[in-house]
Amino acid sequence: MSNLLSWIVFLPLLGAVALLFLPKSKNEWIKWVAVGVTGLDFLLGLFLLLGFNSSHAGAQFLENFSWIPQLNVRYLLGVDGINLPMVFLTLLLSFLACVGSFGIKEREKEYYFLYLLLTTGMLGTFLALDLFLFYIFWELVLVPMYFLIGIWGGPRKEYAAIKFFLYTLAGSLFMLLGILALYFYANPHTFNMLELAQVAYPSLFQQLVFLAFFLGFAIKVPIFPFHTWLPDAHVEAPTPISVLLAGVLLKMGTYGFLRISYPILPEGARWFAPAMGTLAVIGIIYGGFVALAQQDFKKMVAYSSVSHMGFVLLGLAAFTTDGFNGALLQMFNHGTITGGLFLLVGVLYDRAHTRDLNSFGGLGAKVPIYAGILTYFSLASLGLPGLSGFVSEFLCLLGIFITNRLFAGLACVGIILAATYLLYMIQRVLLGPLNPQWSGLAEINAREIFTLVPLMILILWVGIYPKAILDLMTPALGALLAGF
Repeated sequence: MSNLLSWIVFLPLLGAVALLFLPKSKNEWIKWVAVGVTGLDFLLGLFLLLGFNSSHAGAQFLENFSWIPQLNVRYLLGVDGINLPMVFLTLLLSFLACVGSFGIKEREKEYYFLYLLLTTGMLGTFLALDLFLFYIFWELVLVPMYFLIGIWGGPRKEYAAIKFFLYTLAGSLFMLLGILALYFYANPHTFNMLELAQVAYPSLFQQLVFLAFFLGFAIKVPIFPFHTWLPDAHVEAPTPISVLLAGVLLKMGTYGFLRISYPILPEGARWFAPAMGTLAVIGIIYGGFVALAQQDFKKMVAYSSVSHMGFVLLGLAAFTTDGFNGALLQMFNHGTITGGLFLLVGVLYDRAHTRDLNSFGGLGAKVPIYAGILTYFSLASLGLPGLSGFVSEFLCLLGIFITNRLFAGLACVGIILAATYLLYMIQRVLLGPLNPQWSGLAEINAREIFTLVPLMILILWVGIYPKAILDLMTPALGALLAGF
């Protein structure tokens, strides 16, 4: 299929348009159309994965057409070892979170329309190789996410949605300045990322443009001190949207470094590496301590994301093969692990209508299946050997140890903190005497287990045999590293 990437990007949009023709009263039809579209898109992703040549470092399945010839804007999509894991992760989480959205009971037609529009924006961001097209998809993600939080969120949903919108929009404006600077410097003017990577830019120009892109990407990650929108957005967002926010949207920022900042502005990236490593270490330790202090289950997982995403930055600051491999693998692993944790928070909240960790206790005996799955994801998140979280964090530490042993040593504090706040959470929720208030708590059901089992399989598979996914990444990351 010559236009496979276009089908992957725009199939959810076609599904969203189809929903407009369904009556609002047909709630079951609306749900199953959305699930069917995201499921079919995931199957197309499997077809893409099977057809991908893992030994080739360059972009594959290219779709390159002139779009706005007056500005030399092209419709350019492609996939390589850098964005393929992110595309697969997006397709998987979009499908699972769509199944997890069956708990949404109000304005379902509007919810699933915005959900599918969001999916198109996320996929387009990862597959676009033209900066103009990339920016359109990047901004497209912002609009449905704003409404999904602001309409279907918690008590402070309007505040969280506006804060998310303003933060990310401000970052996008700086990124737009960087895009325009690259466009006008190139001769002939072009937005093509592959061509821009071949242009030689002066050092000062690279440093200034790198900073512009950094602000745009840092807010999305989010990097300390730009992280304050994240806990509010996570806590107020409905569970499926929290899954996509943590599993996919945060990765758009770190993906931007690998796709745009590093290959196009290599001197700027080298110049900023010490600052990147410093911010990474601060985020890892700060996120861990704040997560340890939380009483709200969802907020604890949200702050853990700040800490775990710090390992991605640490790998990016290393400029070694192990560091880059660890950073990209940590992006993928964090999506599967934290996405699962947010789904589990939602399962408990749907039954108990509270996320206060101190109000639980002894649930391990009452809901043993839920307890086992929660323990599994928690152990993966704290980096237990044999599960995926260990592999990626180890590679990031190994990569940075070669170039900066101080950063490596300080980052290990984050691993200790992760074990502390996750085991403390398990103690408060699952262990001890059963709180009589939860004597009638229902066990996790089959639909909820269905959304978690694929993630559990991936976590175990990557933890035991990481070579399978590293083989997809290494050629493209090796070519990127060779550019330095």
